Amino acid sequence: MTLSRMLITFVAAAVALGSGADRAQDKAPVEPATKQGELPTSWHTGGLLEHAAPPMHLVAPLPQGEWKLPGGDLANLRYSPLDQINTSNVKNLKVFTTLSTGIPHGHEGGPLVVGDAMYVVTPFPNNLMAIDLTKPGGALLWMYQPHPDPRAVGIACCDVVNRGASYADGKIIYNTLDDQTIAVDANTGKEVWRTKVGNIDIGETVTMAPLVVKDKVIVGNSGGELGVRGWVKALYVSSGKVAWSAFNTGSDKDVLIGADFHPFYPHDQGKDLGLTSWPKGQWKLGGATAWGWISYDPETNLIYYGTGNPGVWNPDVRPGDNKWSSSIIARDADTGMAKWAWQVSPHDAWDYDEIMENILVDMPWQGHMRKLLIHPGRTGFVFVLDRTTGEVLSAEKYEPTNWAHGYNLKTGRPDEDPAKRTHFGKVTHDICPSATGAKDFMPSSLSPRTGLLYIPAHNTCMDYEGIEANYIAGTPYLGADVRMYPGPGGYQGELVAWDPVQAKPVWSIRERDLPLYSGVLSTGGDVVFYGTMDGWFKAVDARSGADLWKVKVASGVVGNPITFLGPEGHQFVAVYAGVGGWMGATAFPSVSTDDPTAALGTVGAMKKIKQYTAAGSVLYVFGF
Repeated sequence: MTLSRMLITFVAAAVALGSGADRAQDKAPVEPATKQGELPTSWHTGGLLEHAAPPMHLVAPLPQGEWKLPGGDLANLRYSPLDQINTSNVKNLKVFTTLSTGIPHGHEGGPLVVGDAMYVVTPFPNNLMAIDLTKPGGALLWMYQPHPDPRAVGIACCDVVNRGASYADGKIIYNTLDDQTIAVDANTGKEVWRTKVGNIDIGETVTMAPLVVKDKVIVGNSGGELGVRGWVKALYVSSGKVAWSAFNTGSDKDVLIGADFHPFYPHDQGKDLGLTSWPKGQWKLGGATAWGWISYDPETNLIYYGTGNPGVWNPDVRPGDNKWSSSIIARDADTGMAKWAWQVSPHDAWDYDEIMENILVDMPWQGHMRKLLIHPGRTGFVFVLDRTTGEVLSAEKYEPTNWAHGYNLKTGRPDEDPAKRTHFGKVTHDICPSATGAKDFMPSSLSPRTGLLYIPAHNTCMDYEGIEANYIAGTPYLGADVRMYPGPGGYQGELVAWDPVQAKPVWSIRERDLPLYSGVLSTGGDVVFYGTMDGWFKAVDARSGADLWKVKVASGVVGNPITFLGPEGHQFVAVYAGVGGWMGATAFPSVSTDDPTAALGTVGAMKKIKQYTAAGSVLYVFGF
């Protein structure tokens, strides 16, 4: 792949705007095909009508009438105890109001609700909009425009997205694509502080939703496909001043590893592994960015996050484990010092970022109450860890996966299939899942009422060839030619209701033609909400997966639904409809479906998307 072609791929996937069959064979039989052997658009794989939830201790307070954090609470359950909307009456939901942001690109993340106001962050140019919920149909209170540097558009890997904001101390705090973290007065819309946290000149962008932890806000960077070195930083909520900064590659000093760092597994133990597990100097370009979700446990005072793929995608250029890419890391929230880390896929050869959500909950495990971290990974495995030590307690496949047979829980390393490891100058065929993973950034939801984890998954495989890559600051530094296509089983998307204790699915709903790329919300009314890339917003029964309600919206859904109480005490549900992101970018007119390697290889799996949806920019609020 030439440099110019890589640039076209990145820009097309970003913006045209000038500004394994393993688990598939284990599933229950699907319903009969509708005609000529075709599967219906979506179908159930069976389910248990009653599922007894294990006793569960919540790590952090749940959201009540408001939604102040990206995942609802600090533990990332994405669950609300509100139950006015339930399995009996959800069928009566109607559109309460809509709002167009005017930015027809990927609307990832979700809004916040604080008091009588809703807050919406748009894709680039990252405007912040405040909506008055007391007015009929909602009314714009104010709009803050940060005017980010337009050069960020040209370096954004996978659309010009933003995954949301956090609220704290009267401020809405969020990130802009050009590496600024900004605090805005929630009442007036006036800027309180603005801090530059990265450098677009070397390819850094920031797309993640920050998390406020006590007096600090935690942020991380994007840009792993441009030779960026990953980091996380803590800024003071009051001033925006940087409290601490930790790299994810490099020396122990840079990574904030000290005497209190105790990884569970031997392969993660040793001095300066962020240096010695790389060829000389490659760690400086090593990726391992932190562009996903942050969790926090108030009792242990630890934050938990996952890191992205190592740079470059060509694994033969970087022999060694490549610490601390594709890892889960626990850090002290006050100091940033690392407590433990576990590398999910040492010497990653497939672009398996592990930035996905880490869901924190205390549950019985083999007869003992344990502090657990549940991580549905891009690798195709659901991992359950002891979050105090980093020990892996369970690792089971939830989508067709063949790059590894499983995980050795004694060593913490995957049992790889050597035939599926990628190399320079060789095309490795039929790797499952693809580089987009069995799921991507879109967050799962865990219901304390059912004990089930609801995973928005997709079933895509790939052919992968390592190629030459030359580093030029601020330009693509990829090193692979990838072609993706639908995985086995006749479906591409799946909502999986997963029992983390039994490590198996209880029920699932499959979407035939497109991946599932929406976040999930579960509620006290035993309703699960999610959206599809072909533009449906759906509600299903949390215990059985039975269809309860659906509505067609203006564009594919790649955002995360939330729920809240309005000013009069009535429950509402809100979601964005605006297709985009890495897999959704193929819906844009600027992305051609003629080149199967375009949009970093996703086009081959997404050719049908233009038949179903187009770019959009609408916020929907539903109620009775």
